[in-house]
Amino acid sequence: MPEFAFECLGIRPEPFAASPTLALRLRISETTGTPIHALALRCQVRINPTARGYRHDEHRLLGYLFAHPDRCTARSVRLATVTAMVGPFLRSTETELLVPVSYDLDVAAGRYFHAVRDGMVPLTLLFTGTAITSSLAGMRVDQLPWHLETSCRLPVATWRALMDAYFPGEAWLRLRRATVDALAHYKLDTGALTWDQAICSLLRAAGAASPPAAVEAGEPALPGGPTRAGRVPQTAGTAGDRPAGDGAAGR
Repeated sequence: MPEFAFECLGIRPEPFAASPTLALRLRISETTGTPIHALALRCQVRINPTARGYRHDEHRLLGYLFAHPDRCTARSVRLATVTAMVGPFLRSTETELLVPVSYDLDVAAGRYFHAVRDGMVPLTLLFTGTAITSSLAGMRVDQLPWHLETSCRLPVATWRALMDAYFPGEAWLRLRRATVDALAHYKLDTGALTWDQAICSLLRAAGAASPPAAVEAGEPALPGGPTRAGRVPQTAGTAGDRPAGDGAAGR
């Protein structure tokens, strides 16, 4: 029966994907010398919050994900579950695992990455799947055991560069349609030109801390206050991990 070991050699943004995608370079080793005809891999990628420390401002933002900042060390967070087919090899081979990701703030992983500002994010890769081996006796199918895993570290800067390539300076926020309708009426009543301006106006009226002042090219400032460069876009976002419900993407 074949025995496998996995190693992650690096992580990079996939530049030609239709939606934000990370490419994980894997080295797969078979330690018994059994020729592998094919390998059908299933990999769950999980964030391991226990393996890094957090600044005070990060703890505050993590509070709405873990209910209490101290609980951010109590569990892992699923980033994605993906599959890949690996061709024939003997002893070892390398392959890339494409991992679609989302910046949707209704997704736990999206909230986590929004909260962390710098450093490295520890990831755990859990493997299972099916190995097809060939020998003089014929073909054999074996299931990969559940204990196979490896770890790697994703730079926060790599994540932010990937998201900025698709949503520059922006984040996704899901609102109920009724809330979007009410916000649209407020936007018309106040003369706000963008959804971001309307929300900033409501924040100022509530006495909340205003976002940093920044006026984008082609985005006039709302009378009485600054605009926010990182507005939530009007188009639909990545929907792979978006939960079902009567909602709409709001800015």
